[in-house]
Amino acid sequence: MAKITVDNVSYVYSAGTPFEVRALDGVCIEIKENTVTGIIGHTGSGKSTLVQMFNGLVKPSSGRILLDGEDIWAKPKEIGKVRYRVGLVMQYPEYQLFEDTVWEDIAYGPKNMGLDGDEIKKRVSEAAELVGLEKDALEKSPFDLSGGQKRRAAIAGIMAMRPEVLVLDEPSAGLDPAGRNSIFDGIKRYAAATGAAVIIVSHSMDDMAKYCSELVVLSHSKVAMTGSCREVFSKCEELESIGLGVPQMTRLVMLLREKGIDVPTDIYTVDEAEATLARMLGGAL
Repeated sequence: MAKITVDNVSYVYSAGTPFEVRALDGVCIEIKENTVTGIIGHTGSGKSTLVQMFNGLVKPSSGRILLDGEDIWAKPKEIGKVRYRVGLVMQYPEYQLFEDTVWEDIAYGPKNMGLDGDEIKKRVSEAAELVGLEKDALEKSPFDLSGGQKRRAAIAGIMAMRPEVLVLDEPSAGLDPAGRNSIFDGIKRYAAATGAAVIIVSHSMDDMAKYCSELVVLSHSKVAMTGSCREVFSKCEELESIGLGVPQMTRLVMLLREKGIDVPTDIYTVDEAEATLARMLGGAL
């Protein structure tokens, strides 16, 4: 599996015009293999621009994107090979479904990779299973599916190419809680099954707390902080000062501390809160 290094990357929209906007400014981060990394930040912080660089959809104005230590733009004519290794799921990917059946849509990427028929069938079946699509759904038109099923089908189409790095920009946007959980559970299964580096952009701090192991926080086009979920979410005041929320459990902990209850500041999940409060109450919970 692969890792991504962002080496002093900047990006400027409409450079040299009155509309010039610096979307990223000297960003340096490392995304390790076999991890799920969340990228969070306020609207306009540069999140979407950054993740579109990972597979060469957007080229940095300066700096480098390294895939396993090699600049992905060292051979511009071979950028297509990078896109097989780094799969990008854009916001609302269901709008990109276009084949007659769900099976054909999921198979589209593997076919373009030149795989044989048996391998394509295997990958379509595995990807559909990972995202929770039933076999009978594969023979339907994508347009006959529910919104959540369409989203899962679109994500399966990227997973079927077995990217070493899977990047998802707001994968649960617009879905109800059940749909959101289904999407993230599928992503988690893909990460566990492949060992790939998974990168998720989301506005939901609770989803980040539940599914990510590492976080990158962007603010005003720069990296504000990085670290484990525990490290980042323990900095509640700093996050709120740059316009970000925190998981509900973190907020509950801060309220308890304001009431004089000495609760650890690094709690960010329901399970942790329950276990900690049970210990404090002598196992009464």
